[in-house]
Formats: sequence, C-alpha cells, structure tokens
Amino acid sequence: MVEAAKKPAAKKAAAPKAAAAPKKAAAPAKSGKKIKVTQIGSPIGRIDAQQATLIGLGLNKRHRSKVLEDTPAIRGMVEVVKHLVIVEEAA
Repeated sequence: MVEAAKKPAAKKAAAPKAAAAPKKAAAPAKSGKKIKVTQIGSPIGRIDAQQATLIGLGLNKRHRSKVLEDTPAIRGMVEVVKHLVIVEEAA
C-alpha cells in the first residue's frame, strides 16, 4: 500500500472584523393596552398546535384567565384558538 502524502490545509486569511454593536432583539411596542383571555374550551382532542398555543398563552385549564399585552403576536395566537377562548379588554 502506498500512503498518500497529506498536505496541510491552506488557511484562509481572516478578514478584519468591524467593531459593531451587538444586536438586540426588537422589543415589542409598549402600547399599554391589555387584554384578558379566558379559556372556555378543553384542549382534549384538539391538534397539537392548538394545545401548544394555549400553553403559550399561559392557559391550561378551562375557566382560567390571563391578562396579556395586546400585541400582534398575542392576537395571532388568540386567532388560532378563538373557538376555545373569550377575549375582553382588561381594565
């Protein structure tokens, strides 16, 4: 057997990195609005995505409520499980 001579891998020259500020996650706009979400339906027999959405909203049993920020993300989650929850404006 002839052993092949191994050549060292050529290293690429590292380009100088510009000093950039670390990126931060965009914080949701604080509108001060709150909504009260109350679970009225059971997640038993529902698809996994709906069960996970209820957990994401902080709900896991019927007749429990949560007061949440009124953001587009929360509104989207509520839309997914609109048949299982009641939404009210929080005082």
